Amino acid sequence: MRFLIEAILFYHPWVFYNICMRRFFGMIFILIVAAGCAGLPISLLPTATPTASLQPTLFATASLTATPSPAATASLVPATSVPVTPPTPSSGTFEVLYHPDDVLYVGDQISFEVVSLPGVNVQGSSLRVQIDPPSETILGPVDFGPWGIAGRSEASMIWAWDTSNLQPGYHNLEFSVQPQGITWSERVNLLPREDMPPDQAAAHWVETRSACCAINYITNTASERDLTQLTTSIDSQAQDAMQKMSASFTEPITITILPRLLGHGGFTASEISVSYLDRNYAANLWEFVVHHEMIHAIDAHLEGDFRPTIFVEGLAVYMTGGHYKPEPLMPRAAALLPVYTNMYIPLITLSDDFYAQQHEIGYLEGAALIEYMVKTYGQEAFLAFYRDIHTRSGEAQSASIDAALQAHFSISFAQLEQDFLAALQQEPDTSAWVDDITLTVTYYDTMRRYQQLLDPSAYFRTAWLMDNKSMRERGIVADYLRHPHTPTNLALETLFITAHQHMSNQDYTSARRMLEYINLVLDGLVRDAFEPFSISQIASDYLAIVNTLLESGYEVQRLNVSGNTASCEVTTSTGPTLTTVNLSRTNGAWMITP
Repeated sequence: MRFLIEAILFYHPWVFYNICMRRFFGMIFILIVAAGCAGLPISLLPTATPTASLQPTLFATASLTATPSPAATASLVPATSVPVTPPTPSSGTFEVLYHPDDVLYVGDQISFEVVSLPGVNVQGSSLRVQIDPPSETILGPVDFGPWGIAGRSEASMIWAWDTSNLQPGYHNLEFSVQPQGITWSERVNLLPREDMPPDQAAAHWVETRSACCAINYITNTASERDLTQLTTSIDSQAQDAMQKMSASFTEPITITILPRLLGHGGFTASEISVSYLDRNYAANLWEFVVHHEMIHAIDAHLEGDFRPTIFVEGLAVYMTGGHYKPEPLMPRAAALLPVYTNMYIPLITLSDDFYAQQHEIGYLEGAALIEYMVKTYGQEAFLAFYRDIHTRSGEAQSASIDAALQAHFSISFAQLEQDFLAALQQEPDTSAWVDDITLTVTYYDTMRRYQQLLDPSAYFRTAWLMDNKSMRERGIVADYLRHPHTPTNLALETLFITAHQHMSNQDYTSARRMLEYINLVLDGLVRDAFEPFSISQIASDYLAIVNTLLESGYEVQRLNVSGNTASCEVTTSTGPTLTTVNLSRTNGAWMITP
């Protein structure tokens, strides 16, 4: 019989952080709305006085050592199955992405993204998928449309294939794109449900309440292990954000803690979502991400007809005191000028296509511009301007900004930029920030390259961001629990973490070299090189150590190599408890030492 896709309303961030996209399945349509489309309960506190900077206590995720709760101690069988790698469609014009990532088990609610490759016109086209032809189980049709910030052209079937009553083994899927009549087949291997690691099989959603928030997390993860610290941190950041924004939550705010990295670690739509994991190769301070998203949630519910993206993101960075870490905004922005790095992005270009520009530079410039305007005009005047920006259909964001500047300050956007640049040029010598700025850009550009190649669901412009509320109602955890974790993934992610440690220690030479190695490995993977990690001894060591640990049932979280010895933070088959394991190189092979 025909398989019908249940008609459910999902949220998907369309403009990251403050716009969400709704899709109604059966007939897919897109509705663009402001960030808190579910209505976060926030009220103004007119007596509070916002301050210009934040200096929170640093929250280093690697240092958390809370004892796991009993629910986090389920026995785990190390995952040894080979991740599903679907064959290239015979049509040669479409790519199929399966969710959950990594391996698939009987019982999974499987989603498909069928992505049209560049140059393929799928306007007005639809997708159907037939399961195990000639059976009558048919998924769809669903229409092709834009997905994510990038507006990638694809047909998305969300949780469309219920495999609960199927047998393990290979299943044939026949894809059909109409009206072009393009068809191709793929085989998917469903592993037996009993082969799923017990901690995944037992994982489920739990909600806890704090002073500010309803906090949702998945059991048997680092967030459950460290819940006490995370809850305290969330309350602290919420209080600070409310004070800075002169606002108050009248009801609990919903926060979902994700056990995998998506994007850069945080987004806000109908609720706040933040990633928390031990092997966090985004290398951001967790409290900064939480505070950043709190600012977005509050900002979206205060007055304002139209909020340009440059100010939305700039405000969150400005109010948090930095993007991923504490940072002096004007001095760092001055380091973007031609005399230092020549990386400055003109404000009109940045305003009109914010997310297409270099990510870290865009956020820094937006925040520094706000800092300059607050210093020049006062925070009250800036906020009055920001809340009084309007737009007309088809108008560029820069034009809307220009009109509001004329109305409030009798100045054009072009003149504001000239004044801003003059202020940056007056900053004391900022050459000390050049290495940090250039390596920050290189680091995150390389991280996003890695995501696009080896973890595409995590790439922020097309991220696999689901409606958390629907996931909780359906009891779905696999979309967030599973992600690529081959030896290649583990080795590269720990190389990223080591590179960032060098940056934090201002050892820029070592950091630059580590990032070069990562890019060379990625180059080799693109070329399908036989041994891509052989480009350097350190890269080869990381891969060899990862394999040695996996063979002994350990999954590496952090790795430090010093000559012929290595020290690793690992998790084991018993859950998310962190353990230190030491290794030494003996006769050219890495061995675990007692």
